[in-house]
Amino acid sequence: MDSLPLLGLSLAELTAWVEAQGQPAYRAKQIHSWLYQQGARNLTEISVLPQRWRSELGSITVGRSVIALRSGSRDGTVKYLLRLGDGLVIETVGIPTSQRLTVCVSTQVGCPMACDFCATGKGGWQRNLTPPEIVDQVLTVQEDFSRRVSHVVFMGMGEPLLNLDQVLAALRCLREDVGIGQRSMTISTVGVPGQIRRLAQHHLQTTLAVSLHAPDQQLREQLIPSARHYPLEDLLAEAREYVQVTGRRISFEYILLGGFNDLPHQAMRLAGLVKGFPSHVNLIPYNPVAGAGFERPSPQRIQAFLRILTQGGIAATVRQARGLDQQAACGQLRATQQQTA
Repeated sequence: MDSLPLLGLSLAELTAWVEAQGQPAYRAKQIHSWLYQQGARNLTEISVLPQRWRSELGSITVGRSVIALRSGSRDGTVKYLLRLGDGLVIETVGIPTSQRLTVCVSTQVGCPMACDFCATGKGGWQRNLTPPEIVDQVLTVQEDFSRRVSHVVFMGMGEPLLNLDQVLAALRCLREDVGIGQRSMTISTVGVPGQIRRLAQHHLQTTLAVSLHAPDQQLREQLIPSARHYPLEDLLAEAREYVQVTGRRISFEYILLGGFNDLPHQAMRLAGLVKGFPSHVNLIPYNPVAGAGFERPSPQRIQAFLRILTQGGIAATVRQARGLDQQAACGQLRATQQQTA
C-alpha cells in the first residue's frame, strides 16, 4: 500500500496501514483528520505525529494535485486547472453563494462522448480519474475558499457513468470521510446503456441528472454522437426504472442552443417526454464555445421556453449562468491553455 495514495482510504483502511507501519491504531484517526478535514498535502506536515516517524514518511504519497491555473470570475466563481501526478491537467470549479459552496468535479481527463457543443468533448479523452483525484478536487476548492464545501456535482470533464466504479468509491469517501451528505451530491450523465440501471442497484440518495439536450432522437444524435447507440426511449425507460428502484426524482438537463433546440414546438415536445416523471428540468443557456457553431439564445427565447414547460405542468427552472467572463463552460479554460501553451 506504500505506493498508493493515502487520499481516498477509509479510517479502517488507514488503521490497517498504520498498524502495518508498527504504529498504534489511534495514529490513523490523526492522519484521517489531517487528510480530510485539514487538507494535508504531505505527511511530514502532520505535526501530531512523532517527528522520527514523520521523517520516514516523506516518500509516502498523499495524492494531492497542484493548481496550475486559478481563474476567478466577477460573480465569485473560481475555475481551476489542476495538474495531476502524471502531468495531465483537469478542470474543477468552485461555485459559491451565500448559503453554499458547490464544487463541479471532473471524472475523466477529457471525454469520449464528443458532444458537439462541448469544449471538453472536442479535446478528446485520455484516461479515467482515480478516487483520490476526484476527492482532491473537493479538498482543493475547500482549501482555496477557506470554507467548507456543502455540495458536489459530477458535471465537470468526462462521463461519470463510464468511470462508475471510481466515482462510487469517491462518493463513499466524500460521504464518510469528508462529511458531505449524499443528498447534496449530483451525478450527471448523457446516458450510457445499462449504467443507470447499474447505478440504481446501489440505492444511493444522490440526485441523478440526465442530460437530454434534445426532445427527439434525430436532433439528439446531431448533438451527442453516442446517442446513436442509445435510443431516447431506452434512456427514458432506464430513468423510470431508476425512480422506481431508488424513490429519487430525476433532474433532466437541457442546454438551450439559440435557434437549434429552443423553439416553442420543441418545448412542447420536451414537456410531453418528461410528463409523469417525478422530475425537475434544468434549462441551461449555452456558454459559447469557439468553433462549435452554436449561439446563446436571447433572454426572451429562454423565458418563452420555460413558460411553455411550466404551463404544461413541468417543474422547470433556468440555471443561473456563472463564470461567463472566465470561460466557465466545461473544458473551455483547459482548451484555451492548450492552444496557447
